[in-house]
Amino acid sequence: MPGIAGIIRTGGSPPSRADRDELDAMIGCMLHEKFYASGTFVDERLGLAAGWVSHAGSFSDCMPVWNEQRNVCLIFSGEDFPDRAEIERLRREGHTFDAGNASYLVHLYEERGLKFLEAINGWFSGLLVDLREQKAFLFNDRYGLGRICYHQDERGVYFSSEAKSLLRVLPHLRSLDFKSLGEFFSCGSVLQNRTLFSGVTLLPGASVWTFSKGQPIRKRLYFEPRQWEQQPALSGAQYYEKLKETWRRVLPRYFGESDPVALSLTGGVDSRMILAWTPRPAGQLPCYTFGGRYRECNDVKLARRLARLSGQPHQTIPLGSEFLSEFPALVEKTAYLSDGNLDASGSVDLYVQRRARQIAPVRITGTNGGEMLRRLVAFRPAPLRTDLFDPEMSRSIESAASTYDGELKGHRLSFTSFKQAPWYMNSKFVVERSQLILRMPYFDNELVALSYQVPPELAEENAPALQLIADGNPELEQIGTDRGVRNRALPGIGRARHLAQEFTFKAEYAYDLGMPQWLARVDHYLAPLHIERLFLGRHKFHHFRVFYRDELGRYVQEILLDPRTLGRSFLRKPIVEELVRGHVGGYRNYTSEIHKLLTIELVQRRLLDWK
Repeated sequence: MPGIAGIIRTGGSPPSRADRDELDAMIGCMLHEKFYASGTFVDERLGLAAGWVSHAGSFSDCMPVWNEQRNVCLIFSGEDFPDRAEIERLRREGHTFDAGNASYLVHLYEERGLKFLEAINGWFSGLLVDLREQKAFLFNDRYGLGRICYHQDERGVYFSSEAKSLLRVLPHLRSLDFKSLGEFFSCGSVLQNRTLFSGVTLLPGASVWTFSKGQPIRKRLYFEPRQWEQQPALSGAQYYEKLKETWRRVLPRYFGESDPVALSLTGGVDSRMILAWTPRPAGQLPCYTFGGRYRECNDVKLARRLARLSGQPHQTIPLGSEFLSEFPALVEKTAYLSDGNLDASGSVDLYVQRRARQIAPVRITGTNGGEMLRRLVAFRPAPLRTDLFDPEMSRSIESAASTYDGELKGHRLSFTSFKQAPWYMNSKFVVERSQLILRMPYFDNELVALSYQVPPELAEENAPALQLIADGNPELEQIGTDRGVRNRALPGIGRARHLAQEFTFKAEYAYDLGMPQWLARVDHYLAPLHIERLFLGRHKFHHFRVFYRDELGRYVQEILLDPRTLGRSFLRKPIVEELVRGHVGGYRNYTSEIHKLLTIELVQRRLLDWK
């Protein structure tokens, strides 16, 4: 994934030849695709060696950027979605830069000092070198989505957007942290800014670390969620009017004037809200939806209608036999790209984003709209089969639930924005961003700040978003969502449609990931009838319970019944064997267990057993 990496010697000693070689190795770990650009920067006076990787032609493909006097240098990864008036103000002040890339940010620092970080509106990480003060500043965005992993010892700080860069050059870090591993098995995510690896930690969101020669590192935050939590709640009418004004104003920032963008369109509320207010004229916003193998899912049917009503082109990106044949390579690369944070199901994301890039290199998506506007919690502890692990790992899994419960306390929007997003959702974003430039308007700073002011009675409701769709494009309001939700449904009829969609949604879950063991046994006896075809594919476009049982069964056995896997200290060999054979045999459902076991085994092989 595009990002930054580097070494800062806190003693201030100049980077050695070994440091430069290590930096090259760190950057090499991040060069996943041919369409990436990269480079390095060394400053002997401050004892730092740093580098970057970016999508060629992207906002940050101009590194490093200097001020006119060449005494302030910035390495930046990510994007900024500013008010263009601020950019023009910098030009009037006499600064020279290209307004189409990140070069203006170094001048924003000259004008505001480190407060320039508060003004950046996007996901980012970076390193700023101020030769006037002989200081370097390592920083990231307020959500922590511009991920920076680091390891600090007596020599200095190693940092990178990808943990694998640290593991490559610091072999003593190549071991799993059992507390983190227990959280991954339980929650599908490592919590509290830790990583899967002992000695590798995540920089908290809104961090700015100051490095000065011969001085201790100064670590501080430039933003804290309570700054937004303390805002007063608005009335329903006030909130909606401000939401409408803010959305109308900020959304065009994410399209740019002529950027090659496409909209990932679903049948839900959040991408529809983008479509209803898109600044692109009819025919100039390609839309696409991901589809499955059994039938056209609701997302495909609805998105096609929505695009047609808006006069925009639409196409379906199918997930079929090609994905299944490529799965071994895809799942291995997914584990590698995400540093093991995204389980094997994330191979789907890698596959479809590769194909989405062929439509446009920039993807606009409504992902996380519900989390930001309606405070949806997307993950919770869900322990796997209890006898699968040794006692130490079982205790770690149990403690994960307590850790999660503690983190969930407090403001729910602060949890979804500043914990769920960087700890859980970001693993998916990392894989997607490896293939294309990902833009999510629902993370706009102004919009999230406003979401803290929603009146309590609307905090978890669809009503404001549905009204906004109606005000943006009334035709789009007339089509119900994939869950049967409408803004102005006829009494009784709307409720019936919603219940019908909820039934098919839950039935599909019961015949896929959530199939209970008793039903798996029944389904096994009725296998010749292929009852799952009645339910699968209506809402979801991938179905790993069936994939692991059928087309991927041989691969699952090859990896999980391998002596290396069965010999892992935290697993109980007889249970792993029973689990795999039961699922592949079709009479048990261990989809969740297989997702996570495959991922951790591939992490062992690709990241920990490096030669």
